Amino acid sequence: MAQTILHFLPILSFSSHPTHHQHSRLPSLRCRVSPISLEMSDQRPRFKDFPYVSDPIKHLMLDLVSTVETRLESQLLPCTLPQEVQYYQNDTGTAHGSIFVRSGLSSSPIDFMFGSWLHCELPTGASLNITSLLAYMNDSTDTPQLLIEFIQSSPTSLVILLDLPARRDLVLHPDYLNTFYEETSLEKQRQLLLGIPEIQPYVSPSLYIRCVFSPTAAVIRVDTTATGGEDRLAEIVRDNVSPAAKEVLGIWLDFCELSNRMCNEADRVVLKKRDNMFKKKSIEIDLGSSLPKMFGQETADRIIGVLLGT
Repeated sequence: MAQTILHFLPILSFSSHPTHHQHSRLPSLRCRVSPISLEMSDQRPRFKDFPYVSDPIKHLMLDLVSTVETRLESQLLPCTLPQEVQYYQNDTGTAHGSIFVRSGLSSSPIDFMFGSWLHCELPTGASLNITSLLAYMNDSTDTPQLLIEFIQSSPTSLVILLDLPARRDLVLHPDYLNTFYEETSLEKQRQLLLGIPEIQPYVSPSLYIRCVFSPTAAVIRVDTTATGGEDRLAEIVRDNVSPAAKEVLGIWLDFCELSNRMCNEADRVVLKKRDNMFKKKSIEIDLGSSLPKMFGQETADRIIGVLLGT
């Protein structure tokens, strides 16, 4: 594989001792998720178990992953990650993670499909759950990537990222803007979500993170603390977020299957250089500093090594 979804995680900049500045820009963390038993190796959770997230998010993620695998099955290889990468945890059992990767066939324009979940109990007594689905295209096409992510910090608070990140400069390539964003319903989905009273835009504290989103990205925070709590959040996920996420995924899948935007050699060189720089920058900013703090250096090196393809 060549890239990883984790570069989109502003919350992964947490250290073992978060600063006041970090807390002021991130969702409040007020709950602890009950841990699951991992005493026996054959009981280790798998990616598709989604063991720590709420039922509405679990059901949505299962639907999304199943849809991708069903429609793109003929273009994807099986997941061959070692077991210690598919599931990993720290020595104290306070942080758990799972990674799932299916690379594209050599004849496919798909580079890889990447899924992950991360559960981390913080020193404050709070816990953080991040669930992600990413798909990347290779340099044979300039079709955008896919990003779907849910960051849950409490039973009544949820950050959502739904986007098809662009791979072209939209100023230099107005046809790209028109094809993938203006002529689709991506902006409509973003506006529908922002029309819900409990939903507000979420602004990442990272300028680098902000610059990689597309103009139609739904980067939002749901807070139902004062309007029905957990039941209301579940309702929003089921009735509003789920249809929007499925629509974004459907648009991307249609581009994968129907697009004839094949790149010439010069374009492929530019796309490959951009994607590689993006990967390197992402690893340096987020994973290189956050994973060792959560899982220890040995585990972090193993995970990062696999993600970098070394």
